[in-house]
Amino acid sequence: MSPPLALPHLNRVATAVPEHDVHLAFLGFARTLLEDDRARLVFDRMAERSGIAHRYSNFRPGSLEAGEVDADGFYRRGAFPSTGARMRLYEPFARTLALEAIGRLGLEGETDRITHVVVASCTGFTAPGLDLQIADRLGLKATVGRTMVGFMGCSAAVPALRLAYDTVRADPRARVLMVNCELSTLHLQETSDLETVLSFMLFADGASAALITADPVGLALEDFRSEIVPDSAGLITWRIGDQGFDMHLSGKVPGRIAGALRGDGEQPCSLLRGLPAGAYDLWAVHAGGRTVLDAVEVGLELDPTRLRHSRAVLHEYGNMSSATVMFVLARILAGQDGSRGIGMAFGPGMVAESFRFRRAG
Repeated sequence: MSPPLALPHLNRVATAVPEHDVHLAFLGFARTLLEDDRARLVFDRMAERSGIAHRYSNFRPGSLEAGEVDADGFYRRGAFPSTGARMRLYEPFARTLALEAIGRLGLEGETDRITHVVVASCTGFTAPGLDLQIADRLGLKATVGRTMVGFMGCSAAVPALRLAYDTVRADPRARVLMVNCELSTLHLQETSDLETVLSFMLFADGASAALITADPVGLALEDFRSEIVPDSAGLITWRIGDQGFDMHLSGKVPGRIAGALRGDGEQPCSLLRGLPAGAYDLWAVHAGGRTVLDAVEVGLELDPTRLRHSRAVLHEYGNMSSATVMFVLARILAGQDGSRGIGMAFGPGMVAESFRFRRAG
């Protein structure tokens, strides 16, 4: 008889953001992009209702009076940088931020035991990749297993976590370092399209580092499930353009999420595994925006307190793409409340990724 598979645990999570809070500066800049008073009125109303107070970036805010976008002149009005120029900054910025998050994870004396590195990022490309750069800086063994999870958007943390889960299930001696690093502000566009400007208001930079092992500490990871929401492929898109990556985030996304969670289609939603929402007292939902969190709350008829951790992350950091749900898990790990939880994230496709977990012990 085969021995039972190991139960993977998310032992701990650490997070990091760049030093510059750019949210208020962006609100001022965004109004200068919009060409009429009606668009500016709509933008101001949405900004007030966004639930976001802070967003962080590697770029220092510029002076609007001086016509600056950022203080270092990377973004110049009428001459925004090429994708190549943005990628040349992605490499050092991503490496620095990822290593800062890893440094806060407290791996001193443990790095020689790391067997695998999983990195998720959708905001940049470089080779050798961030996985190899991390292995080199940490002095990991030359035999360390490495995987890059790329261009899966906001939901990428869940497939990355599932990969770590599968690795530990297959080998209980495995110790997986998982890193999410996103530099969303590298893809600012100069546009007067209101929907695009509103999407820029959500996104920010951030990184997380997590340790997943068979050690019964932290959160026990129970299972994973993915669902493709029918007839929604064009609602969230993320394509490489000549001046950065072009994000399209339709205003129909929240309604489609709420409908899918209610089971409005031909097939009922299976993310809750057939259990009532009340079976879960911990909710790690990707903070994609206030309307996304509202849609989850309405679609599943949740008590407003259930998404408190997600709303707190949105308020303090904005949407950091794939890193965001890891910030939510970090808050859950730091608390003592609740015992059984479910995580969710939504991304291009449109896909809904989910996983269940419970407190260890």
